[in-house]
Amino acid sequence: MLTMLKVWLNKENVSKDLIFLLLIGGLYSLGIFLSSTFVNIYLWKQSNSYTDIALYNLSIYVLQPLTFVLAGKCAKRIDRVIVLRAGVIVLSLFFLSVLIIGEKAADYNILLGSLLGIGYGFYWLAYNVLTFEITEPDTRDFFNGFLGVLQSFGGMTGPLFAGYVISRLDQLTGYTVIFAISFSFFILAVFISFGLSRRKARGNFSFRRILLERKYNSNWNQILKAHVSQGFREGTFLFAVSIWIFLLTRSEFTLGVFNLVYSGFAFLFFFLCTRWVKPRRRKKAIFYAGLSLYLSVLLLLLGDSLSLLLFYGAVAGVFFPMLYVPYQSLTYDVIGKSWNAGEMRIEYIVVREIFLNAGRVLSILVFLLAIVFIPPETGIPYILLIVGGGHFFIYFFIKDIQFKTKESPQN
Repeated sequence: MLTMLKVWLNKENVSKDLIFLLLIGGLYSLGIFLSSTFVNIYLWKQSNSYTDIALYNLSIYVLQPLTFVLAGKCAKRIDRVIVLRAGVIVLSLFFLSVLIIGEKAADYNILLGSLLGIGYGFYWLAYNVLTFEITEPDTRDFFNGFLGVLQSFGGMTGPLFAGYVISRLDQLTGYTVIFAISFSFFILAVFISFGLSRRKARGNFSFRRILLERKYNSNWNQILKAHVSQGFREGTFLFAVSIWIFLLTRSEFTLGVFNLVYSGFAFLFFFLCTRWVKPRRRKKAIFYAGLSLYLSVLLLLLGDSLSLLLFYGAVAGVFFPMLYVPYQSLTYDVIGKSWNAGEMRIEYIVVREIFLNAGRVLSILVFLLAIVFIPPETGIPYILLIVGGGHFFIYFFIKDIQFKTKESPQN
């Protein structure tokens, strides 16, 4: 398989670890896309409360960065593959908990969100560090693009299949089946993780030092600001759009169709971005994609027809890969060229995630404040318009990044 993939991609430096990491990322995407959208709907049906859904997501984004710090310390002392495995196991426990709690899940929304945040923290810390270590500057665009292809495939098949199953079965039974399948995907990912080479880090966990690195490294300071902006959009969009579509259609299957349209276009354009987006074109791609994503939010304000919703999904599916692939690659290049990156790569990933989740928390706080004054049934599109500029403003933080910085003094 490895030889065939090298020939197909015309790349000789595709390693075994890179393939295994992509497989784990693909299984993660299938498990998450199969269920994560419908966890929000599942909780909504039980509570009919926007506040409960927002608090569930807020607890995810509060616990995730805190777990990143703990996971970073662990990754400095033990094999980072074990940290990745721990994250997948906790995510498995989340879905197992939802299965066990069942119809009372909404009563434990903060507890479930916290458990998911802990799983995300361990998983993404290890996955991001392994991505940084396993990929090279000439393979990062490929890796991020191909991972996006796998994520889009999960986004195409997962929600549509889940929506079909839930609509065909008694709804509690349908949700139970879907959560059980997600649980099995994460267990499979644990087994595949045993194929990754063991990787240990040396040195002390110097979180504060890398936090202070913003004073000495303008590239690092700007990319962190960009991640706050990214999180400001994602925090609300990751749950509010799904709730909004469900409220308009009252159909899990239609929500699955929306995700099929979005992920179908994303699947194609993630693949194309692996070949089109070169380092010299990154900033231009980020600008045009961010602007298009912001303008696309207007489609949610123009009307509530299914055709407009599907058109919005198509536009987002086209331009999100054009933003994500060069942006992620630029981020890893900034880290790779920063002070003492070889020894401090874990700390750089931890600090980045803290800023990203700070933006997500701010976004949800804006949402919670807004629904106090605006009825959610009419106000959600306008809230999305407020936070939707996050991806567009990324460009204004990264446009001056240049790789000619001097090393900062060691403290």
